[in-house]
Amino acid sequence: MFDSIFSSVDTTATTTTQLSLAPFMGCVAAALGLGLALALIYCYRSRYTKSFVVTLATLPSIVAVVIMMVNGNLGAGVAVAGAFSLVRFRSVPGQARDIAFIFLAMAVGLVCGMGYLGYALLICAVLGGANLVLQLLDFGGARGRLDRTVRITVPEDLDFVGLFDEVLDRYATSHELTQVKTANMGSLYKLAYNVQLRDARCVRELMDELRCRNGNLEIAISYQEANVDEL
Repeated sequence: MFDSIFSSVDTTATTTTQLSLAPFMGCVAAALGLGLALALIYCYRSRYTKSFVVTLATLPSIVAVVIMMVNGNLGAGVAVAGAFSLVRFRSVPGQARDIAFIFLAMAVGLVCGMGYLGYALLICAVLGGANLVLQLLDFGGARGRLDRTVRITVPEDLDFVGLFDEVLDRYATSHELTQVKTANMGSLYKLAYNVQLRDARCVRELMDELRCRNGNLEIAISYQEANVDEL
């Protein structure tokens, strides 16, 4: 009587395979546990939102349920799971790492849904561990620590074209004027340069030399903001 609750009501479908409750719950629990592990790896040394982490933790179990419910029809399962998991993220700006973890969670859920729990654990351990090691080694982040945005205010009667190039050449390996705008009813210009410093400790010396050329007006140096729309 109890087992009939979990049986298909479509008794005419001869191709339908009945699922046992114990293996079904075992696959779901394994997918949920691996999803939590992926969420913890994602949270390490990264900025995140609560909604995304919760989604990442539950996504493998959702995909596993879909795969098991289509009774092994892999094409239909991938199509349904992919549509549900990406509909939220296709129109929202995100980082490349976010997209990678979404697909990794889907892959783990897919393998769990097919019953290969050992392979799912191996995938989570290898790919999740590789991501964790790359985070620990700060892979690809060495250059970003030296990237700065230099904002310089100059009076309107000062010819600023090429005025600061000599100073920036000494303290930066590269620099580019990215923005010019007026301020204070047109009496001031605000310049924005993207620079890559030679040494992060030379910020004060750089500001002192720039002040000598802009009439001691406002100067600001900050980390460059990454564009979340770019991968």
